Amino acid sequence: MKSLIGKFVLFILGWKSNYPHAYNVNKCVMIAAPHTSNWDLVFSLAVFWEQKVPVKFFIKDSFTKGLHGWFFKMMGAIGVDRSKKGNMVQFAIETLEQNDRIVLMVPAEGTRSRVEKWKTGFYHIAKSAQLPVALGYLDYEKKIAGVGDLIHLTEDFNQDMGKIETFYKTIPAKYPEKYNQKIF
Repeated sequence: MKSLIGKFVLFILGWKSNYPHAYNVNKCVMIAAPHTSNWDLVFSLAVFWEQKVPVKFFIKDSFTKGLHGWFFKMMGAIGVDRSKKGNMVQFAIETLEQNDRIVLMVPAEGTRSRVEKWKTGFYHIAKSAQLPVALGYLDYEKKIAGVGDLIHLTEDFNQDMGKIETFYKTIPAKYPEKYNQKIF
């Protein structure tokens, strides 16, 4: 059912998906960038659902509580209380370990607003869990949502981040003024 919903959303809104089979692995950490609009989640989920990829993502816990909480959980949301200091990296690793097949989507910017540099939690999660990083993207000019590469991290943080930064420099955001292409 989700697959049909994903296809329908993409068709109605005029978007296409680009999720090459080679990048559809059992487990990975996926960067979701650029992240400048609430629409980013809609298009991302549409592609995941169309491709039947099991996705999870962190969201403010207020979205996963109350009457609407079931809806966000059904979409793959995991509520996080951001007022409590905790080890999100370890929590994410445990989430990955509890599933045989999962894509953990992480908006590396951490917000829809402009940031000076990305948060590196996605990197530490993937490195600690020994998983590849998928480069998920939304090209608002071409109306394409998908995965552009699957990176196996090395021991060189700067090299890995440089490769990621190079890829995302070519991706136009919905609101370019909110997107800093310099990620680290």
